[in-house]
Amino acid sequence: IWPGVLYTRYMAKKSGKAAVKRNSVKVAAKKTVSQKTAAKPKPKAQTGPRRLKHPVKLPSAWRLAKTAAQTLWQHKRLFIGITLVYALLDVILVQGLSGGTDVSTLKHTLSQASAGHFGGLGPGLRIFVVLLGSAGSSTSAAASVYQLFLVLIASLAVIWALRQVLAGSMVRVRDAFYRGMYPLVPFILVILTIILQLVPLLAGAAVYSLVINNGIAVSLVEKLAWSVVYLLLALWSLYMISASLFALYVVTLPDMAPRKALRSARELVRHRRWTVLRKILCLPIILLIVAAVIMLPVIAWLTPLTRWLFFLLTTFSLVAVHAYMYTLYRELLNE
Repeated sequence: IWPGVLYTRYMAKKSGKAAVKRNSVKVAAKKTVSQKTAAKPKPKAQTGPRRLKHPVKLPSAWRLAKTAAQTLWQHKRLFIGITLVYALLDVILVQGLSGGTDVSTLKHTLSQASAGHFGGLGPGLRIFVVLLGSAGSSTSAAASVYQLFLVLIASLAVIWALRQVLAGSMVRVRDAFYRGMYPLVPFILVILTIILQLVPLLAGAAVYSLVINNGIAVSLVEKLAWSVVYLLLALWSLYMISASLFALYVVTLPDMAPRKALRSARELVRHRRWTVLRKILCLPIILLIVAAVIMLPVIAWLTPLTRWLFFLLTTFSLVAVHAYMYTLYRELLNE
């Protein structure tokens, strides 16, 4: 019996040592894993809103203008037709109610006043500035109402035509005026929003003019202070409309409400408003350069045609503006 008892005790002691060894190995392994986990650096908590990165850079203003010009040239029959319809309605409803500038008489007067100066370039530039100042002006309230209505109709027609031709569809001039008019009310509501956003700029201009003209600001420091106030108000308005302008193109989509269009436009320019605003402000400069290149030779050598050619040029400028802005709108969508 005693040998069996001794053997049983021996085996129990041996199995106990093996169990202790296995437990120690497990504990060591757990410590190693915990040490490795502790050694890994924890990710830093994000303390603020992550800035949206746009990997694609927007094209330059000249590149946008070139792309818009190529689009208009490829479909020149369509857009020339829309321009002619707009110009004809303008002549019937607006130009017939208001007088025009007598360019020949003005040129003769300015040539005598500045004889021998700038080789005849001075009168041409002055006439061009006078024409720019008279562009879009009307002498009666009825003419102004008609002109505003025609701008709305022509804008909707141009936007609809741009969307269709860039989608690869073949359209006619009458289709642009028939089928492009459905978002008229939402389009007008977005324009009213833009007008409200221009209130700080208009108020700043009125206050600045009042302060300067009435002698309230006399010293240079006072004038600079009021100029800074006016500049800040103007930048505030420009900051707001830099997004709302694109809502004019978003709201022409089917079943698009004005408020939703304004929200979508803000998302398009998020974190890049000043870049977009810079490209928008380049548009008037480009248009002025192109108009000067075309009109100065006409004023010098084809004076009798100056008024009507300038009228056609200003009429076509509406198409050019929408082509440029729609090209920029598509670039924002592509990012």
